[in-house]
Amino acid sequence: MRRRFVAALGALLLLPLFAAAQAGDPARPVVALTGKVKQPLQFDLARLQALPADEEQVSFQTDHGPQTGKYTGVLVWTLLAEAGGLADTDKSAALHHTIRVTAQDGYYVILSTGEIAPDLGGKPALLAYRRGDDAPGADGLRLVLPGDKHGARNVRNVLTIEVE
Repeated sequence: MRRRFVAALGALLLLPLFAAAQAGDPARPVVALTGKVKQPLQFDLARLQALPADEEQVSFQTDHGPQTGKYTGVLVWTLLAEAGGLADTDKSAALHHTIRVTAQDGYYVILSTGEIAPDLGGKPALLAYRRGDDAPGADGLRLVLPGDKHGARNVRNVLTIEVE
């Protein structure tokens, strides 16, 4: 219980710093990975680019018509692995948790760990740092979910990824 409290307090105290870093310089985006992971981490552009990259061609419907793009980034499941995995020793831990991805403006979406776990749903939830031929980080960090028919779960300017 105390460990959870300390982790939550630390995340709350650091959240303004992450927001300031992202809001102050879009070319230097930072995302915090917190919650029920073995070691909460923060990822800046350089740290993300040092991880195995994934490229996804994405098409989805928006209120302004269809949108298509090629995104490069890191799978959210890879980020969880970087943090030591889920802080849950239960055999079916991947089925018991959710992931809340929150943007700088407060917009958020919820994913299931089972949905993105490679051995279960295997959905490639991508934290993208590049769109097409843009410079890495030029558009901030964006959650992209290939296969979604509508882009409502694509989150621009991701600030935190919290495992609940």
